[in-house]
Amino acid sequence: MKHVYMDHAATTYVKPEVLEEMMPYFTGKFGNPSSFYSISREVQEGVMKARSRVSKAINCKENEIYFTGGGSEADNWAIKGIASAYKNKGNHIITTKVEHHAVLHTCAYLEKNGFEVTYLDVDSEGFVKLEDLKNAITDKTILVSIMFANNEIGTIQPVKEIGAICREKKVLFHTDAVQAVGHIPVDVEEMNIDLLSMAGHKFYGPKGVGALYVRKGIRIHNLIHGGAQERNRRAGTENTASIVGMAKALEIATENLEEHNIKLRSLRDKLIDGLLKIPYTRLNGPRGEKRLPGNVNVSFEFIEGESILLSLDFEGICASSGSACTSGSLDPSHVLLSIGLPHEKAHGSLRLSLGDENTEEEVDYVLETVPPIIERLRNMSPLWTDFKRKGDK
Repeated sequence: MKHVYMDHAATTYVKPEVLEEMMPYFTGKFGNPSSFYSISREVQEGVMKARSRVSKAINCKENEIYFTGGGSEADNWAIKGIASAYKNKGNHIITTKVEHHAVLHTCAYLEKNGFEVTYLDVDSEGFVKLEDLKNAITDKTILVSIMFANNEIGTIQPVKEIGAICREKKVLFHTDAVQAVGHIPVDVEEMNIDLLSMAGHKFYGPKGVGALYVRKGIRIHNLIHGGAQERNRRAGTENTASIVGMAKALEIATENLEEHNIKLRSLRDKLIDGLLKIPYTRLNGPRGEKRLPGNVNVSFEFIEGESILLSLDFEGICASSGSACTSGSLDPSHVLLSIGLPHEKAHGSLRLSLGDENTEEEVDYVLETVPPIIERLRNMSPLWTDFKRKGDK
């Protein structure tokens, strides 16, 4: 049986050259980087080199990068840390209805603790309306948190313009860039970004490690207290091997980014065009340059996404119906509901996210496999039977 992995938005494998660079930090270079003997100094140097690599990838200073346990921690730290540090200035935060739950649940937590949160609507392709953002900012607003690119439908927000509005209004701007970093160009200086979250396992690094960029001069309270690691900002002995691995993976990912994305966009568009030939199928999110290069998200009417996934798995195809963080939920995607899909259409969604090793042959295999699955599932669906009966009258 074929094995086709098309769920790279959920996670990626660790590249061999990344693992190779990590291995010494499990064995010979095992020292605690906070200790003072020679093997620890080697470890310190590894962390310093990693910080330099990460800062170069997003065009910031080395001392503006803080390593975390992943993207969710970075999101939590950015939002809770700013809320705590600036609460004397105001208690208002702005975000969107299509954020990852690491942002939405953090904002919900703050609402229970005296903060007010505005959740901006998005249009039918998932874009924030800049005028809505301008109108939502008040003299009590301390933070705007809007994701760089959506993890489900691939929409790339106008981040530079959002950052410019925040600068003009003297409001801090955080972006969850977990799906963007390592996949599309990110420049925190050019894009007016004050805080940015990333996660290593989204670009062929290890799981359980991420980073938060904090622009120099911004006050932020700590999320994790204890030791003096990460310049007294994030307690806990550094996960050195994973930090080194994430930085190496990001360096590789950003080396030939545009050349790589030309290939990905070609495969993506072929997949989209092929799937849309299936009747009563719609594309979720935009076309072209404003969509993540590897993201495909479609909805098939009259059937449920979970049934599609089980059938695809039987054919050796790994995909998802939305965010991996909500895969156990029976509720339809909040992102798809936010772009205007009714519940019954949102339930029938399929996300295919392409990666480095996907081929045109694999895309062809998916396009051969999906149509008969959809036909079979629809023939079993009372919704489809009812629809056809009404159409025959």
